[in-house]
Amino acid sequence: MDFSFFIAARYFRSKKKRNFITILSSISMIGVAVGTMALVIVMSVFNGLEDLIRGLFASFDAELKIEVAEGKSFEVTEEWLEEIRNRPGVAVLTEVIEDNALFEYNGNQLVARIKGVSDNFLDQERFSKGYFWGDTTLGTELNPGAILGRGVGFFLSVNLDNVNVPLKVFYPKAPRSAATLDPNQLYTSGFLEPVAYFSIERQFDDEYVIAPLAFTRDLLNYGSKRTALEVKVAKDYTIDEVQSELQDFLGAEFLVKNADEQHAGLLRTVRLEKLFVFLTLTFILGIASFNIFFSLSMLAIEKKKDIAILKAMGAPEKMVRRIFLKQGALIALSGAVIGLVLGYLVCWLQATFGLVSLGIPSAVVDSYPVKMIWTDFFWISIAVLTITILASYRPAWIASQVETTKEL
Repeated sequence: MDFSFFIAARYFRSKKKRNFITILSSISMIGVAVGTMALVIVMSVFNGLEDLIRGLFASFDAELKIEVAEGKSFEVTEEWLEEIRNRPGVAVLTEVIEDNALFEYNGNQLVARIKGVSDNFLDQERFSKGYFWGDTTLGTELNPGAILGRGVGFFLSVNLDNVNVPLKVFYPKAPRSAATLDPNQLYTSGFLEPVAYFSIERQFDDEYVIAPLAFTRDLLNYGSKRTALEVKVAKDYTIDEVQSELQDFLGAEFLVKNADEQHAGLLRTVRLEKLFVFLTLTFILGIASFNIFFSLSMLAIEKKKDIAILKAMGAPEKMVRRIFLKQGALIALSGAVIGLVLGYLVCWLQATFGLVSLGIPSAVVDSYPVKMIWTDFFWISIAVLTITILASYRPAWIASQVETTKEL
């Protein structure tokens, strides 16, 4: 065993009557434990929220989305679409036309986004999370149906059981068609039958109406143009593999985005919040670790004679510094281990039993989501170690400067 560690361990495990220094050391260890536990819990909650967001978005968005790099829409042909369907890893290809439109139901009006999709839209396991009630089809060609976000449906006061009141959709015509005195010539309109509600996340619930592709194409006069293509990846392939394959095939004119890239801004915000919370809690942990500084400083004063004896026996200043640095490390390590274990236990209990509820009756999940990642434990340990070294260095240096002739 290293001699400096042996001395540090003896100081740490001292069984002599507890005095102010040992009490301060215990307080230091408890402070490190509480700070470490808080870091583990908060990081795990942020991981859980990020995972929840991904899961909710995956219920509405495609695994891969093909968009034009510049502009709003692009021309498609059946031959070109068939080539994409035949690319390795493409299980389902859904055509999409999406734009803003005015919706009216029983006198109530709302501007929302109409998303026209081909018949295989629901084959991509849409709405697997959240709530969905009503018919899972989009009607027929003669009687097209609409799946409404819950916010849209509630704002328009849509009654799914009342089949006699249709959902009216209005879309403005191109500006060149505006040179007329008849207001009916300024827009196109159509009728949809509300068949279902979905509720995933407010961003989608308050904004989207899902409609058949043919109805949306005719209403918006898109012809062979599409705003996006959505891809479901086959089971034997990874999303990254298929994304790379499609990007190479389509070239620079198109963007192939995975689920994270479709909402890069929101996920980046969550990660930045997690980073700033980590830094804030680490700063608080650093303040709590000042107890280590004071306890080691007082220990260095109390052990002046012991240090003088060690130096008289030939111990160099470097060894004395190591003793106090390791003493601080033992205090912090004990607190960190306790904090990591308690943090893990609290997160496990929350994930298993949902101890802390969100308090929102309409929420998709009942309790705060948590997800533990080993890298968080690693960085928390690194933070504790760094703070300990900074807090212990000055007392260790003071202890190493004890003059043997004055203390003996």
